[in-house]
Amino acid sequence: MRLKVCGMKYQDNITDVVALEPEYLGFIFYERSPRNFVGDLAQFSGSYKKVGVFVDASAAKIIDICSSANLDLIQLHGDETPGYCYDLRDALESQNSDYHIELIKAFAVDESFDFRGLKAYEDVVDYFLFDTKGKLPGGNGIAFDWNLIADYNMKKPFFLSGGIGLESVEDLKAFMASELSAYCHAIDINSRFEDKPGLKNIKKLNLFKKEL
Repeated sequence: MRLKVCGMKYQDNITDVVALEPEYLGFIFYERSPRNFVGDLAQFSGSYKKVGVFVDASAAKIIDICSSANLDLIQLHGDETPGYCYDLRDALESQNSDYHIELIKAFAVDESFDFRGLKAYEDVVDYFLFDTKGKLPGGNGIAFDWNLIADYNMKKPFFLSGGIGLESVEDLKAFMASELSAYCHAIDINSRFEDKPGLKNIKKLNLFKKEL
């Protein structure tokens, strides 16, 4: 099971998390977030892929950070439209046609969410991310009802996010054994493994990986 640890912020903590060998690390570039990352990502090495998380940011800002941080993926966690995604993709490719950066489009899911709306994004993004609908764009620490994914009828791989913690292990095992997980690409974890916003608890992360 692939793992994405999101909301990384502190240098020593990043080094410790990298040692656990998650497939993805998420860095939030959103000034209103308590996990907003400020620093140089070039100093951190490892086999993980770097995900830059943005909320309704300008294409210019995203391109600038992609260049300086050498991001592998861009996660769009706001109200970005399909048209915005196409324009961003074109802008990225015009900067470097040989460099394909993958796009993740996040959606806040609750009982009223209509999965049919994802169709317009299918050809422009590489992954979807399903998070819990809450007061904040992310990091609400609350899980949504994963059974709602039964209404997802596309083959686009997705990240499962939203309030996943140590107490979720058995539910995750059941989910991964079910048809609901057919296109689940990775598990995304964040606030439920923190001692404070942006500071991950290494013991909890290590135990989570072992139990899965």
